[in-house]
Amino acid sequence: MLASGRGSEMNSTMDEINLLRQAAQRHQLVMRGIGEEIDLEIGAGDDDPSFAGTPLVTVPHQECSVEEHEDHKQLLLVSQVSGEDQQELGKMTHAKRKKKVVKKWREEWADTYKWAYVDVHDGTTRIFCSVCREYGRKHRRNPYGNEGSRNMQMSALEEHNNSLLHKEALRLQMASKDKSLPLIERPVFVKALMSKTAGSIVESILRRDPHEAEFLQSVQEVVNSLEPVLLKSSQYAHILERLLEPERMIIFRVPWVDDKGETHVNRGFRVRFSQVLGPCRGGLRFHPTMNLSVAKFIAFEQTLKNALSPYKLGGAGGGSDFDPKGRSENEIMRFCQSFMDELYRYLGVDQDLPAEDMGVGPREMGYLFGRYRRLAGNFQGNFTGPKIFWSGSSLRTEATGYGLVFFARLILADMNKELKGLRCVVSGAGKIAMHVLEKLLACGAIPITISDSKGYLVDDDGIDFVKFSLLRDIKAQQKSLREYLKSYPRAKYFEDAKPWQEPCDIAFPCASQNEIDQSDAVALINAGCRILIEGSNMPCTPEASDVLRKAKVLVAPAKAASAGGVAGGEHELNHEYNSMQWSAEYFESKLQDMMKQTYERSLKASSDYGILKDCPEALVHGGNISAFLTLAQAMNDQGCV
Repeated sequence: MLASGRGSEMNSTMDEINLLRQAAQRHQLVMRGIGEEIDLEIGAGDDDPSFAGTPLVTVPHQECSVEEHEDHKQLLLVSQVSGEDQQELGKMTHAKRKKKVVKKWREEWADTYKWAYVDVHDGTTRIFCSVCREYGRKHRRNPYGNEGSRNMQMSALEEHNNSLLHKEALRLQMASKDKSLPLIERPVFVKALMSKTAGSIVESILRRDPHEAEFLQSVQEVVNSLEPVLLKSSQYAHILERLLEPERMIIFRVPWVDDKGETHVNRGFRVRFSQVLGPCRGGLRFHPTMNLSVAKFIAFEQTLKNALSPYKLGGAGGGSDFDPKGRSENEIMRFCQSFMDELYRYLGVDQDLPAEDMGVGPREMGYLFGRYRRLAGNFQGNFTGPKIFWSGSSLRTEATGYGLVFFARLILADMNKELKGLRCVVSGAGKIAMHVLEKLLACGAIPITISDSKGYLVDDDGIDFVKFSLLRDIKAQQKSLREYLKSYPRAKYFEDAKPWQEPCDIAFPCASQNEIDQSDAVALINAGCRILIEGSNMPCTPEASDVLRKAKVLVAPAKAASAGGVAGGEHELNHEYNSMQWSAEYFESKLQDMMKQTYERSLKASSDYGILKDCPEALVHGGNISAFLTLAQAMNDQGCV
């Protein structure tokens, strides 16, 4: 039986320390029967110089190195330790060392057992923390610095409980614990940062919002890009700290009645992140996974996207956890009207301009605008989207998808290549994905995949205009992609799968955030992909981004590549263009100019801060830097805002 010994006196508190035994399978614990007697040998603490030569438990001791900043760690916030256990363990005092203790296995130890596992490191059996995957003094050292005192002789469990991140996770987990539902393990990936300033900014966000995984991931990506900017001036660090806190967060209930007369209640969100550049612009998303973290992440990404564009706009985002799938027209209309009953007072042409996002299309925007018009008592056209002005056709829907393809052409042009003949995989089957397919066909590329929530469709012969027309009809009728196989049996549909293992030259993820994980990134590389154009916001997990970077896959970030929707919305709200019927050719010309400006601004910013053009993340870092500097200048000019 193994145990970690960090103090010399463990009389009354020994019953509360977790006892471990080498499992038959790695990282798995073997639980003992209640009442079974166990032996516990106590070794010296690594931090106690008087016991430096004493072995840990019954195996040879190996000294652990102390690192100021460790490499990337995946912190799994799933531990549960009672507050009484923490208080009892904190009362340890120094006394004589005991050689052996015989105890009976107690039922309450089972819960605290979850924090650790036994593994072999360099031939030595060690007790590892399930949260940070480290042991000994390394365990106390986390990416944010030393959270414990060197003078304290702490047990491994004490160190774990005194970890800043763990305490926040434990507090939130205990507050929201529901015994009727299983606990869901949600990883929070913490990147290693070079500068102390960047690390302190990330630490403050982790301390304040440790449960907001999507927002934390987005912040870390941006802070990682901004490290050379923060090193240049301490003023930028203060501005970034202010920028990372939204100007306004609105959470409200949305009661509505279905067709059967039953009442439902959903939750609505609107996060106004920054207005320093102008009135806020950002999408509304109706999806079951919608929460405050996602709303903040969308708003933050939109703020940077708008700042990177040539237009003077602030950033916002929001939506609801309402799922429009399977709902009737009347149910969707009643929900949209109830949603707008609360939100309308925060909207306005000079305040906040909602736009489309996942689950919100022309139908939903029409219902929302109709309710807003009646409540506000005017017809100002404060929403962006097709048919809002009812003055003819709009190309707003096509703008984002077309812009992605135009951005890909700019990248290829710098490589002296063209899009024609390249095989492309596309995920998603919404507005963005369908218009990416359409424009790829117009450019002579060969799109081969499309996907939905149940799986993906692949046609190795390539999707042509006739097949695209069929797909468009299938989606308009809300049928399964399997319908495609009736007309083209050589195609294949794979359930519960993603298209990233299909041989390709370019990938266009257009479904949702974090749709590409580490294994998907490896599959993309093996499939021959060398360019990834982000259609959805933050489609790659941090682990996937690391894999793609090491394989030198060029990544075009959504902040730059999907900024076409910003251009479309701006043209719709511009009275000069609103009063005329502009042709598709004219609009595409304007869209290409806007995408070129965004591309060049990203490359220039990365070059100004010493990032080489051939770096696979040059566009990612350059886009973040350029957008932040634009916001920072405005915030500095306007004072403490």
